[in-house]
Amino acid sequence: MTPLAEQLRPKTLAEVVGQAHLLAPGRPLATAIAAGRPHSMILWGPPGVGKTTLSRLLAQAFAYELIALSAVLSGVKDIRDAIVQAQNRQAAGQSPVCLFVDEVHRFNKAQQDAFLPYVESGLFTFIGATTENPSFGVNKALLSRAQVYVLTALSESELEVLLRRALSTVNASYSLEQEVVQLLCHMADGDARRLLNLFEQCHGAALKLQLTVLDLPRCKDMLARSLRRFDAGGDDFYDSISALHKSVRGSHPDAALYWFARMLDGGADPLYLGRRIIRMASEDIGLADPRALEICLNAVNAYERLGSPEGELALANAVVYLAVAAKSNAVYTAYKEVKQFIREDKSRPIPLHLRNAPTKLMSELGHGHAYRYAHDEPHAYAAGETYLPVGMAEPNWYRPTERGLESRIAEKLAQLRQWDAEAKQEKKNIAV
Repeated sequence: MTPLAEQLRPKTLAEVVGQAHLLAPGRPLATAIAAGRPHSMILWGPPGVGKTTLSRLLAQAFAYELIALSAVLSGVKDIRDAIVQAQNRQAAGQSPVCLFVDEVHRFNKAQQDAFLPYVESGLFTFIGATTENPSFGVNKALLSRAQVYVLTALSESELEVLLRRALSTVNASYSLEQEVVQLLCHMADGDARRLLNLFEQCHGAALKLQLTVLDLPRCKDMLARSLRRFDAGGDDFYDSISALHKSVRGSHPDAALYWFARMLDGGADPLYLGRRIIRMASEDIGLADPRALEICLNAVNAYERLGSPEGELALANAVVYLAVAAKSNAVYTAYKEVKQFIREDKSRPIPLHLRNAPTKLMSELGHGHAYRYAHDEPHAYAAGETYLPVGMAEPNWYRPTERGLESRIAEKLAQLRQWDAEAKQEKKNIAV
C-alpha cells in the first residue's frame, strides 16, 4: 500500500502547505515561475518540509524533464548517466532538463565539481536539496552558481491543514478531538512526513477498534505501543522533555542522562533533543558558564556529522555538562523584562551622541557630537557616560548571580558603577 505521505504529495504548487515566503505572489520562486525563468538553486531546510516535492513541481511549472539523483545512493556512474541523458535530450531538441540532487551535501568535492561545466553551459538547471548548511556542505564554486533558498519547518497551523487533508484522503470514519490534533502537530516538530507517519499509526488502530472518536488518552495509548517514550507511568513526549530540562536545571546528571537516554530509546529525534539542549544552555546556565553554549553547539554539530548511534554520545556529554555547570537565569530574566518594558514603553529617541554620522550634514545636525571613545578613557571606560535614551532611569535589568563566571561579572559591574558615581560627583563639584 502506498504510504500516506506519498499519497498526499502535492500535485501542483497551489497544494503545497507552507513556504509562503518563497511561493506566495511576489516572492522569489513565484516570481521566477511567473516570468518563466528557471535558475539553479539549493533548497536548504530540515527534513519533511517539501524540498523534493518542490523540485518536482518547479520542473513541472517550467515544463522541464526532471532527472533525480540521491547523493546517498548515487555514484559517479549515475552522474555520468544523468549528464548523457541531458545531452541526448538537448541533441534531440526535447524539453530541457532539471537535475535534482537530494542530500547534495553528501557528494564529495569531486562529485560536486562534475556538475559545474554543465550548470555553466546551461545543459541543465541544477536543484540541490540539503538538510545541512550549504556554506559548509556545498562547494563554493557550485554555490556561486546557484541561489540558496531556505525552507522552514512547518508551523503547527500549517501541519493542522495537512492533517485535516489526510483525514479527508483516508475517508476516516471517526473524528479527531482537537487535543489529538494538537498533540500530533506538536510531536511532528515541523516535519510533514513525520506528522503523516504518526497519523497513519493512529488511523490503523482507530479502524481496527472501530472508533467513532479518537480522543487524547486513546491516541497516547496507540502511540505508546510503538514509541516507548510514552510508556512507563503514562508519560507523554512533553512530560519527558520537561523531566530532562528540570533534571539539568536541578544539577542532577544521572537523572538528566536517564531522561535523555529514555527519549532516544523511545524514538525521539536526536536533533530535536539537541535544539532543546542548546536552549537549556542559554536559559539555565547563561553567563555563569559561557562554555556551556559552545559545548552544546559543538555536540549538535558532531551529531550532524556522525549520526546515530555514534553522535549520541556527544549529546550525552553536553547533557551531563549542563547538569553539573554553574546555573544562572539572569540574562534570561533580564531579556524577558526588557521585552515587556519595550512593549509597554513609548519609542524613545536615540541620543545624539550615540547616533551615526557618516555625512557632513549629519555631523552638522549633532549626530555623534560629544561621544566619548571608550578606548581613549582611563580603564577603557567612559565613566559617567550614559547610553540610554534621555530621561530614562537606569533599569538594572541584568542582575548577575554569585555563581560561576557571573560572580566576576558582578564584581566588574560594581567597579564600573563606582567609577560612574565618582565621575558624577566630580562633575557636580566642578559645577559648584
